[in-house]
Amino acid sequence: MSLCECFAPGNAPLRRLTMLALAIASVCATAAPDGNSPDPLTTPDASGWLRTFTPAGTIDTGNPFFQSLGTNGRSCNSCHRQAQGWTVTPAELQQRFSATQGTDPIFRTNDGSVSPFADVSTVAARRNAYAMLLNRGLIRVGLPIPANAQFSLTAVDDPYHYASAAELSLFRRPLPATNLGFLTTVMWDGRETAAPFLPPMDAGVDSADLDASLTSQAKDAVLGHAQGAAAPSAAVLAQIVGFESSLSTAQIRDDYAGLLNNDDALGGPRVLANLRFHVGINDALGADPTGAAFDPSAMHLFDAWATQHGNGRSERARAAIQRGEVLFNTFPITITGVAGLNDVTGQPSIQGHCSTCHDTPNVGNHSVGAPLDIGLTVAARRTPDMPLYTLTNNQTGASVQTTDPGRALLTGKWADIGKFKGAILRGLAARAPYFHNGSAATLMDVVNFYDTRFNIGLDAQQKQDLAAFLAAL
Repeated sequence: MSLCECFAPGNAPLRRLTMLALAIASVCATAAPDGNSPDPLTTPDASGWLRTFTPAGTIDTGNPFFQSLGTNGRSCNSCHRQAQGWTVTPAELQQRFSATQGTDPIFRTNDGSVSPFADVSTVAARRNAYAMLLNRGLIRVGLPIPANAQFSLTAVDDPYHYASAAELSLFRRPLPATNLGFLTTVMWDGRETAAPFLPPMDAGVDSADLDASLTSQAKDAVLGHAQGAAAPSAAVLAQIVGFESSLSTAQIRDDYAGLLNNDDALGGPRVLANLRFHVGINDALGADPTGAAFDPSAMHLFDAWATQHGNGRSERARAAIQRGEVLFNTFPITITGVAGLNDVTGQPSIQGHCSTCHDTPNVGNHSVGAPLDIGLTVAARRTPDMPLYTLTNNQTGASVQTTDPGRALLTGKWADIGKFKGAILRGLAARAPYFHNGSAATLMDVVNFYDTRFNIGLDAQQKQDLAAFLAAL
């Protein structure tokens, strides 16, 4: 029987044994001989250890992913670092800035600075020019108002005096270059998605679409971020995509709970790498092509810790993580005002849970392409370092203010303003800050945002438990 069959519905006992065997193997592979130090694939982060699993057991640093293929010294690795969950973080970027006085290849004015014309003549000037990278880990994406848009740009408040209808400045987090097999949309706004990821009837990932999307992303990254003079060859792009697609990354150890695959728990990247997945799996709106009903209990990594007892530090930490998982699956949320969900279903109010939107089992992203506007870009949440754009509906005259129109800059649709995809939730502890715009500095800030946005009513202990669970992913 294949591993995919072991993880298929109806094989729960065998699935459990298979996942347990993988978890035990991961413990052996993670701990060094002294039982303390991580191996090269394991790196420390804010709450413990992050581990990347590869089929070969090593990171192939000879891959073109690590090579400068453009004209400005950048490689894919400039913005996608192993120890930061294959993205970048302000703390690590500040270290690079200090070590190079702001000349590391990531610090380039084409998209690393607050505007292409920022002064970079001195160290102090460079510190100001690259402030969004240094303070929030944000790259500037420049996109125009589409020619066929249903809206016009009627006002710009840009603290950097650059943005216009010809090129809006959009500050966004580089997405992790790992766990890519679970993607249904490539890039926050979906602009590198080669074709719609439709649920295939054979319940298998439509790899042609995913490969084409990742290939397009790699090519455009070389031409844009690295300012390449020409696109890499098909062979080079295939090597990059093959490398990225081989990576699985997750938290493997919590400083208080210990190894996250001990005592029958299923944390860590080895189990993640072998999870069954197909586009539409466990979709909350019934798009699973197998016909399976939505199960809000999408997370089962720490079920086994529910039966453990004790009052030691590790036992208390494990209990908090497990309680957070239960809250993620079951705590009621009244979902309102989410464009892309409430409007498309015709339901002003939807009774759901965290897993209603984060529905991919044990992964946590959308299992279908589902760009949503959860209110991250509204004027009320704008900070002084962000541009603010006033968009006016060409037909109705209605206006909205936003720090980032999101998917609307691809489709030109008024209804798409502020919509973004949800990110994969594994390996979160290593890659703060969170959301597309880095507006949540910590996982507790993420929990507080949702609690306030949807008036969930979590108490202090529940918030701590949810944050502990998210940090253990």
